[in-house]
Amino acid sequence: MLNDDNTLVLQRAQVGALVWRFEKSVLEVLLVNSRDTGRLVIPKGWTEKRLSDVDAAANEAYEEAGVRGIISREPIGFFSYNKNIGQGYTIPLIITVYAIRADLLLPSWPEMSERRRYWMTLDQAAASVDEPDLKTLIEEFVPVL
Repeated sequence: MLNDDNTLVLQRAQVGALVWRFEKSVLEVLLVNSRDTGRLVIPKGWTEKRLSDVDAAANEAYEEAGVRGIISREPIGFFSYNKNIGQGYTIPLIITVYAIRADLLLPSWPEMSERRRYWMTLDQAAASVDEPDLKTLIEEFVPVL
């Protein structure tokens, strides 16, 4: 990928989890606050050599939101964003997203002192995220049971 000034920019890969549940017959998805800006996002993080992408996404849901559940084996979609890495620099990222049905919400989890969980309807969640492709992914999400 080329930058505006024709310099080469390498895209990095992350995995994310669109965590969902039915609460009183209403489909809800889970967002968490990001540590750096506080904006609302899905649990996501870097791919890991020791884990498959599916398992890495499930691990992010656990670490960032204290969720355990059943995860889709195939991605439900992708979105991109530019991650701020400090001093005015960003790197473009592509996030592969997997759906996770929340079967267990843990009372404590690794990043609980840095993040909060927010359950929202699809419309509320789509309106709360900044990334256009993630908005679309949330708006069009249909859980598979």
